[in-house]
Amino acid sequence: MPIDEKSVQATFERMKEKLAEFVPETELRAKAEIVHKINRLKKERNAVILGHNYMEPALYHTVADYVGDSLELSRKAAETDKDIIVFCGVRFMAETAKILSPEKTVLLPAKKAGCSLAESITAEDVRELKKRYPGVPVVSYVNTYADVKAESDYCCTSGNAVKLVQQLDSERVIFLPDEYLAGNVAKESGKKIVFPLKTAAGLRYPDPNLEYAMIGWNGRCEVHEQFTVEDIKNIRRQFPDVYILAHPECSPEVVEASDFSGSTSAMIKAVREVNASRYLLLTECSMGDNIAAENPNKEMLRLCSVRCPHMNEITLEDTLESLEKTQYVIEVPEDIRRRALRAVERMIAVV
Repeated sequence: MPIDEKSVQATFERMKEKLAEFVPETELRAKAEIVHKINRLKKERNAVILGHNYMEPALYHTVADYVGDSLELSRKAAETDKDIIVFCGVRFMAETAKILSPEKTVLLPAKKAGCSLAESITAEDVRELKKRYPGVPVVSYVNTYADVKAESDYCCTSGNAVKLVQQLDSERVIFLPDEYLAGNVAKESGKKIVFPLKTAAGLRYPDPNLEYAMIGWNGRCEVHEQFTVEDIKNIRRQFPDVYILAHPECSPEVVEASDFSGSTSAMIKAVREVNASRYLLLTECSMGDNIAAENPNKEMLRLCSVRCPHMNEITLEDTLESLEKTQYVIEVPEDIRRRALRAVERMIAVV
């Protein structure tokens, strides 16, 4: 089908109005035609595009039918009546969509798009923990692969982790795999937390007879672990009036030194509502650009920005190719999917 040049030009003008500060004009012109093709093709193929908050601005603000954090997009994946779900995020998110919608075709517009947190733990690790601490409920962060979810009792997101842990009818909980999120949840819940220790002989697990409330794991997000309290001190020296927002995958010390901590969606809402002229986000940098584009009257400090290399694998070009070729179809074995579904549905039910 020939390209409608007038529609492409209109797409470019809309992109320029919103994104001129973040994307060069020549790049916007090139991407406008791709955006036009994607938006036309998704209608032809009865597809929905889900865009995580960490997507590049040229994708996030143009082709995504729904944007948000893992929890919001999981809900949209469960509700959609479209035949195809294109998940512009990372692999564990696309797997979650497939767990919820097994009859749908779920596409990930990248060959891998992994995650340092998801790769920090295996299903075998969870089985070993359950063997050592029988009867203790397992809560796994949504940033895990399907086989880990299948071994878990509950899934959670950064936005509902505290509430879920507080609702459990259990004196103890195994919380996996993010070391920092677990520490922040423990602190907010008033619980003592312990972690397995890495030794030359392998992992040394906490004594099951000792008194503590949470058993964590030593996984970290390779983006959020880079932010430090020293970063915050330096920024406050330069800009004493800055409002600092940290994702709970940052260390407990960084969260403590910040003004606000919450999920990506909570951070977006906080920036909209806070009465501060300038702010700083301690999270993935493309999300910073997306928030800045939506809040032109507030100054976002461009310090401490780190791009997630896995989210960066998802591009407009690859999204188009994925739709054109039905490329990189996500499959989850049915026995794993059924067991993971219960944990994911429990995550979605927490409001």
